[in-house]
Amino acid sequence: MRAGNLRRRDLLARAGLVAAAAAAGRAFGQAPPGAGMDRPAGLIDDLVAANRILVDQGVLDGYGHVSVRHPADPSRFLMSRSLAPEMVTPADVLEHDLDGAATAAPGANLFLERFIHSEIYRVRKDVSAVVHSHAPSLIPFGITGVPLRPVYHMSSFLGAGVPVFDIRAAAGATDMLVRTPALGRALAQALGQHPVALMRGHGAVAVGPDLPHAVFRSVYAEMNARLEAQAMALGGKITYLSPEEAKLAEASLERTLSRPWELWKRKAMAR
Repeated sequence: MRAGNLRRRDLLARAGLVAAAAAAGRAFGQAPPGAGMDRPAGLIDDLVAANRILVDQGVLDGYGHVSVRHPADPSRFLMSRSLAPEMVTPADVLEHDLDGAATAAPGANLFLERFIHSEIYRVRKDVSAVVHSHAPSLIPFGITGVPLRPVYHMSSFLGAGVPVFDIRAAAGATDMLVRTPALGRALAQALGQHPVALMRGHGAVAVGPDLPHAVFRSVYAEMNARLEAQAMALGGKITYLSPEEAKLAEASLERTLSRPWELWKRKAMAR
């Protein structure tokens, strides 16, 4: 009888520890383990590939992150735990909700700037993938007032303009990180309906209806920044794409966008 009482007491103690751990996870903005839905394996593989492609293409390095909206629930999205993009594996991918909570064990490191993703998904129903990068070539266009404009057809998606988010206008002096829902909302508002926004002194965000679009836009926004800066350095008059040219070129590229995605994916995953 005494042994049975001890066993029951032990089981109750263990249950209490589990409940306490779950509560701790919620206190840190994390959902308890196992709270997520089925994991879409193919999409997670593409998310891993997107991380590696963007490293391969020089858009991401040890920093930056990529997410994709969950296909079964638009109020959730998939993104890795806090990790260098090139190191992301399927096992590192966590399910997040639009409050920034994630299905992770208590103490797991989440990206501080996950609110970039959650708040954009909250207001942009057309967006199913988000990339945040610190590509150096984009920085000058976010700090000088010189607009990032399309100089060739591959960057035609920039034709509608590229807004600049200044975190100082939203919150005064900060560490420049979008680490709260309020700052995420301010960034999403600055982005508006555009596919790309610059972040003053920080980097950029690119969005799309799927991962191939968001990756494509991230790669060619960075490339356009380099080309535009080179053209400006030559000192001559720059002939940008006209609004009509940009619309026609973007529509044409829609038909071939899978071509670079499959190439980049094969190369990145073969390494």
